[in-house]
Amino acid sequence: MMTPDLPRRHAAVAAVLFALALGPGAPAQAGPDRLSVLLGSHHVNAARDFKEVNPGLFLTWEGAAWAGRLDLGAGVFRNSYGDGSAVGSVALPMLAGDAWSVDAFAALAWYPGNGEQFDHAAGDIVPLAGVQARYGNVFMQALPGGGQGADALVTFGLSFALD
Repeated sequence: MMTPDLPRRHAAVAAVLFALALGPGAPAQAGPDRLSVLLGSHHVNAARDFKEVNPGLFLTWEGAAWAGRLDLGAGVFRNSYGDGSAVGSVALPMLAGDAWSVDAFAALAWYPGNGEQFDHAAGDIVPLAGVQARYGNVFMQALPGGGQGADALVTFGLSFALD
């Protein structure tokens, strides 16, 4: 059973972690480096029906935190319950080539009215984590199942560098 102030504690912890991620020596950022367009998702071994057409827009500031080692992102999307959601993310680049990359990522997503669908939410704020890969302009994310309806989630879309 959650105490009434637990979501506030989670928000405070998230704010502290975000401030630590920015850390000393973070480069100044004039604007985002990448625009990503979420197209859809697939719920692996889904125990119920989900909306798998999930349009969304995300902006990424590459190397914007922790002395240039972390990417920060923000976006909005239609979630798998058919409602609008917003998300803030941080990604750690793991491997990269000229036209590809693989990152670990963590995020806090707002699922208004749907937080109870997840085993690990603070109200309607849901922590997410997984691996993302990009090849050319195509991206994919894989997340372990964190709710009561699927073993894993795979999302996909298009990503464009903003020069």
